[in-house]
Amino acid sequence: MWKSDLPYEITAGTTIKWVDEATTGGLNETISSPDWTLKYYLRTNKYNEGHIATGTQYQDSSGWQFTISASDSGNFDASDWYWSAVATKGSDVFTLGDGKLIVRQSLIYSGTPNGIDNRTQNEKDLYAVTAAIRAMVEDKAQEYSIGNRTFKRIDLDKLENLQAKLKSRVASEKRYSLLSQGLGDPKNLYVRF
Repeated sequence: MWKSDLPYEITAGTTIKWVDEATTGGLNETISSPDWTLKYYLRTNKYNEGHIATGTQYQDSSGWQFTISASDSGNFDASDWYWSAVATKGSDVFTLGDGKLIVRQSLIYSGTPNGIDNRTQNEKDLYAVTAAIRAMVEDKAQEYSIGNRTFKRIDLDKLENLQAKLKSRVASEKRYSLLSQGLGDPKNLYVRF
């Protein structure tokens, strides 16, 4: 089974390099760099934006090496991106795999930096819901708008349920982030005797 070595998470404005090994496709046909072209098609669902990375033969092997330059990735908007790896040889076209790529915003700047908000959408929503609950509980508001929805004081239980769901999502995101960075699982409990 073919496995992509494209990193799962990158930062815009940096150089991205990876190597993919040869594989088989179709009717056990060898798909390798001397005879096949391998391209990664990257797209995001938020903007009319994409990128194509074409592999070249990796040293003396049958695999491919890929490079996305820092200037090219500098144009990537921070969001979820999706990719598809497609091998072609003449009229033969095989999709070897597809997946998801997270592009993070670059923190590189020159001069005076602007503010940055790297919170996830769930973190932003949790903040807004918590602010709405606080305003209603402290008698500062009879109703509160979040996006295009308006909540009245009688909807406080709905807001509290939404807050609980968002807290769970944020905790899951943080857990996944720690795991993906190799920092361990915060749910693991170790007991020492």
